[in-house]
Amino acid sequence: MKLLRFGEAGKEQPGILDSDGSIRSLAGIVDDIDGAAITEVGLEKIAALNISELPRIDGNVRIGPCLGSAGKIIAIGLNYSDHAAEAGMPLPKEPILFMKATTAISGPYDPVRLPPNARKADWEVELAFAIGKRASHVSRSEAASHVAGYMIMNDISERAWQAEREGQWVKGKSYDTFAPIGPWFVTSDEVAEPGNLKMTLDVNGERRQNGSTSTLIFGIEEIVSYVSQFMTLEPGDIITTGTPPGVGWGMKPPVFLKPGDVMRLEIEGLGHQEQTVVSTANGS
Repeated sequence: MKLLRFGEAGKEQPGILDSDGSIRSLAGIVDDIDGAAITEVGLEKIAALNISELPRIDGNVRIGPCLGSAGKIIAIGLNYSDHAAEAGMPLPKEPILFMKATTAISGPYDPVRLPPNARKADWEVELAFAIGKRASHVSRSEAASHVAGYMIMNDISERAWQAEREGQWVKGKSYDTFAPIGPWFVTSDEVAEPGNLKMTLDVNGERRQNGSTSTLIFGIEEIVSYVSQFMTLEPGDIITTGTPPGVGWGMKPPVFLKPGDVMRLEIEGLGHQEQTVVSTANGS
């Protein structure tokens, strides 16, 4: 199933994508596409519906973030072998964890707003997934059963805040609109090989990232098991798994985002995103 949220920002309603590409409303059936809806029980309830009988929604409606009320966003850094080579850094011996604020979440086609003093804003196409079953100290063999589904995330980063200021990476990762997710939340049964998905990102029509999840250092099951040793994962929590090479920071000379730039992201089977970069003054 491809689940989504549509409507005005902050007032999104739950929906599902029909086989013909049309949006059908799940209003009155589930409260939202959130942690409760993506549990095993919640997904079984949705799967039992006759989608063709649900109300059809105008195709011009805004598509919002595909998951609402996320409890936390956990990110994995330097998790692609070819990205580590691009950065000239050794492969990590265990997953590098950092957090993004949930207030950074935005829709897949919403503008990305740069902070007033942004100097080195960058793009990162990433495969993200959401937890559907509480996970604490799970084994790698059990980990897949805790993953409800997958989505695209653009892990926007202000590199100056991330790398040139004191403290941890979270400052450079958490500005409002720095975590576009969607368009769809694709349930795990429809993603047969999450470790072998093509992924691309273009800036102003020029291909910047052209990778595959096949070069992940730590795969989905290993990430879930590892993170669950340090914190309890709850339904609706999002984990984003890192980015392949081609980020602006790694170019010679580096290239960073500026107002007017347009990013287009795509991951095989998960749809695409497109965001225009604006200044905070123009985007608020």
